[in-house]
Amino acid sequence: MENKLDLVFAALADPTRRAILSMLLEDDMAVTDVADPFEMSLAAISKHLMILANAGLISQEKRGRVKWCKLEPNALRDASIWMQSFGQFEAVNLDAFERFLETELSASPSPEASDT
Repeated sequence: MENKLDLVFAALADPTRRAILSMLLEDDMAVTDVADPFEMSLAAISKHLMILANAGLISQEKRGRVKWCKLEPNALRDASIWMQSFGQFEAVNLDAFERFLETELSASPSPEASDT
């Protein structure tokens, strides 16, 4: 399972691949339609699609002469379960922490004052 998670997170690490996944949330798309909004070659998009397919995030099928991409809805399940295990920790409120530090620092005697 760890190897599968590695593939999923590596695929998700790239902003182009995340954008492709967002596009496929709407509907299946032809590879040429996936490539349209990006300023890169069709070969580069195909490499991104292969990485997504190897991670199991999308599937590709030939319909006639056109290759179509489809989002795999359950592909993120294991990654989601793994990430939820960290939900037991409360997020740090940095503003509250900063106020706490300011209060503590202003309340403690300065080193110069204790020397006299």
